[in-house]
Amino acid sequence: MTRLVVIFDFDRTLIDGDSDSWVVTQMGLTPLFNRLRSTLPWNSLMDRMMKELHSQGRTVGDITECLNQTPLQPPVIAAIKAAHALGCDLRIISDANQFFIEKILDHHGLLGCFSQITTNPSLEDGEGRLRIFPYHDLSSPTHGCNLCPSNLCKGLVLEQIHASISRNERTRFIYLGDGSGDFCPSLKLGEGDYVMPRKKYPLWNRIRSNPSLIKAEVHEWSSGEELEKILLHLINTISSKENIRSSNSNQLNSTECKISTHKAQPQTLYVPR
Repeated sequence: MTRLVVIFDFDRTLIDGDSDSWVVTQMGLTPLFNRLRSTLPWNSLMDRMMKELHSQGRTVGDITECLNQTPLQPPVIAAIKAAHALGCDLRIISDANQFFIEKILDHHGLLGCFSQITTNPSLEDGEGRLRIFPYHDLSSPTHGCNLCPSNLCKGLVLEQIHASISRNERTRFIYLGDGSGDFCPSLKLGEGDYVMPRKKYPLWNRIRSNPSLIKAEVHEWSSGEELEKILLHLINTISSKENIRSSNSNQLNSTECKISTHKAQPQTLYVPR
């Protein structure tokens, strides 16, 4: 049995830009953001921006409306819907935040395509203010990875996903990302997996500088059109290989059946939704 898990970064991967920067710019927070940028960790800075919006009388609904205007390329939308329809297990690991990601995906009718979104948590408090927190508690001991920011180790999340999947299932990963934080999980992919770095972005540069460290097959992309084309090609390639493997296994079982006079059990490719 094979489970095909497709993991996406969010900012500059699923969407073309950065969701935090989009909200900061569109809601007029750039001067304050730039003034505080060097004084706070990123998640704390974005939480401070949400406090500023609340003090101005801006509501969570206003933030949602801003997020609904976030551009998302049609080929990326098509790729997500097609991969989901083909039975792939789609997930997100992102250093954005839960509220921003879910609102953008929901607006484009894509939220239900993803089985898991791992990102910095957020909530609306009792006063109606949006709060944003780091994924890893910064007051606790560090996650121990010197490749990732203190608030989120994507490699650790990838290991947790792998551990959560039954050992009876054959698993293949496709990982799409752009940033330096995507390098750690790329190192944890194995032979038979695929990594899709966005061309001329930090992940692409780090893979090109350290090719011997990457066991997965690398397929670079630049645009939404290339993302869609390459991703669906890889999914079809994996499915075809698994169908051949299943067919060969069936033929072997059939031969053994004739020798032993026992009926062979059919084997099918399992790619859960």
